[in-house]
Formats: sequence, C-alpha cells, structure tokens
Amino acid sequence: MTVTLDDIRDAARLIASAIGHTPLALSRTLSHLTGAEVFLKFENLQYTASFKERGALVKLLSLDAAQRRAGVVAASAGNHAQGVAYHAQRLGIPATIVMPRHTPFIKVVRTRDFGAEVVLEGDGVAEAARHAGTLAAERGLTVIHPYDDVHVIAGQGTVALEMLTAVPDLDALVVPIGGGGLIAGCAVAAKALNPGIKVYGVEAALYPSMARAIRGEPAGDGGTTIAPTIAEGIAVKEPGRLTRPLVETLVDDIFLVDEAALERAVQLMVEIEKTVAEGAGAAALAAVLSDAAPFRGRRVGLVVSGGNIDSRLLASVLMRGMARDGRIARLRIEITDAPGTLAQVAGLIADAGGNIVEVHHQRLFADVPVKRADLDVVIETRDAAHLAEIVGRLTAAGLAVRALGNTAA
Repeated sequence: MTVTLDDIRDAARLIASAIGHTPLALSRTLSHLTGAEVFLKFENLQYTASFKERGALVKLLSLDAAQRRAGVVAASAGNHAQGVAYHAQRLGIPATIVMPRHTPFIKVVRTRDFGAEVVLEGDGVAEAARHAGTLAAERGLTVIHPYDDVHVIAGQGTVALEMLTAVPDLDALVVPIGGGGLIAGCAVAAKALNPGIKVYGVEAALYPSMARAIRGEPAGDGGTTIAPTIAEGIAVKEPGRLTRPLVETLVDDIFLVDEAALERAVQLMVEIEKTVAEGAGAAALAAVLSDAAPFRGRRVGLVVSGGNIDSRLLASVLMRGMARDGRIARLRIEITDAPGTLAQVAGLIADAGGNIVEVHHQRLFADVPVKRADLDVVIETRDAAHLAEIVGRLTAAGLAVRALGNTAA
C-alpha cells in the first residue's frame, strides 16, 4: 500500500473541522541569519502542540463501529500519545497509551488529562511499542501506529498541503524525521504539487536510523543503546516499513544535527520567534543554521513540528544559551581577604554596566594563600563583547580573573 496526493486531500477534508490550520509565516530575522527566505509552519500551535494529531485523527476516523467500541492502543514518547488521546476522547473511543518510562513528565500528565489510560513501559519507543502490541492482543484493541500506517501518513501530509497552498513557489521543505510519517506524507504532497521542489529530512545525530537505512549503512548498535537527546520526539531507532520507501524515493537528502545545534535552535525559536519549540520541533531550523549553503537564496519552508518541552529543560536550554553567548557568566576572581575588597569588585562590575546575580566567597575550599580568597560571581551582561569589557576592567585593576564553565569570555 502507498499514499497518494488524493489520499492526502481526502485526509484534509476529513480533519478540516477538528484540526487547526496553523500559520505559515515568513521570519525576516531567520532569513537574515541564513541567507534564505525562511517560512515557518507553526505546528506547535495545534491544540496538543504537535502535528501528530492530524494523522491520529485520520486513523481514528477510519475505524468501524466495533473497533471504536473495543478501543485503541498507541505507543509514543508523547506527541502521538496526546493526539490519539485527545481525539479518541472527543470521539468517545477508549484509549490506552504506552509511553517509555523516561518520557518527559509534562507529556505524561497531558496525555492522562485527555482521558487515556497511560502505561509506562520500556526505555524507548521500540520497547513501548512491543508492549502496546501485547496489550492489543490481550484486550482486542486496535493499534494506532505513530508513523507506519497509510492513514497516519496521509494525515501528516496535510502539513505540506497547507504550506504549498499558502506559498506555492517554495523551493524546499525541511522536515524532522523520527519514524518518517511526517516527511513521507509531506514529500508525497510536495512532489505531486511541485515536482521541482526539494524535500530535506532532519534527524538527531544520535538517532540516524532513516539516513543509515536508505544509505545502506549498518544500523549501529542494533537499537540497544538509549542515548539521551533533547529531541526525544524523533529518537526513533527503526525507520518505518511503509515510510522508508517513500523517503528513499522522494526525499532529496537527510541532514544530521547534533545536540548543540538542537539546543541553539530551541533557544532562537524562543528569542526570535517568541514561540516554544521542543527539540524535534526545532530540528529543521537546526539543520539550516548548521549548513545554510544548500538553502541560500531560496524560499524554504521549515516545519516546527511540536512544542511539548519540559519547562525545566527549556529553562536550562535558555540559560545555557545565554552562557554560550556571554550574556550570563561565572567569573572566578582572586582577591585579598580584606575589608572593602568585595565592594571594590562589585563597584568595578557595576561601573562597567554588569549585573551581579550570585556571589560565592571561597576561603576554606580554594587553592589560594590563606590571606587571599576566591570570589565567584555570576553576572549578566549585554553580550560577549560586554563581558570581555568587564573582565578587562577587573584585570586592569590588578585582579586575577578567569571565566568558569561555558562562557564566551
């Protein structure tokens, strides 16, 4: 079985009254940074904050009355889970969701809030999927696969259908890849509507399963290692049986992005676009920022596939980004242990326009002479140049200063 443009158009009609038609907006700042004309498809603005509810709803609507009464089961790290749970609840279909044990807490809570029974099983999606299969056999449930299903693929393809309806002359689409449902559906729609368009996929470098499969490379460790990634939404070890041939035929290339690039993209989505993207949702931007050459001078559509990121993780990403940019820094200053020295340091930093956030005065646990001390200060600055100016003023005053951690100084 395969998926056609007509299937995707049918899916679009099916879900039109229940799924949000998300904006496709030009980002002038990202366009300036990359040299491309960058359009963002904000699927993080869906009700469940992910594109996944498109395919989930199409599949649920395909069930007969007996299947609806018996209920459904799905395995997911979170976004597919929420899409299935929400629309199953809306349609009156009992839903059981199997999630890996280390799924971000926010995704577990939201899935339960949509009325689903949540079962935490396995260290990854593959293990969760096996358990979902067991539950399906035991309880007579219908499995709603997150990507390896023609109805799901057709539903996800409506993303590209909307993008090319809004901006028909896009030169390229950049789409995150987990199991491949989103990019397979998008590639079918895009290539049918505009055969000259380029379709690029993006995988987390820690989970390059689709890239390895279509390049004929070995599957790495065979799926035994659970590598922590900020992009858990695309942390898939085995490409789909149905999606792989579509990707192999229709996708022009696949980019691999490392964790630092994903973090940076999440940070920039917040700071530039004022929108929250999870790691997988920022993957397309990460790819274009990592290698802008293939996109320079072209009109490029990036799919922001989801925004379900744990608040604590998002806070950490933003603070780490500020540290990388030199906007927040931890300095270690060796001072004489005498009255007034701390005030002198504070005065120098204040005169230079820095803001002291934290102060730690180390007398006992520092490798300095007994009449001296290490002063650790965390400061806010405007940028890396401002941080360098502050360090310069402290040094000019005769103080030994060094930056600690991941800063630009």
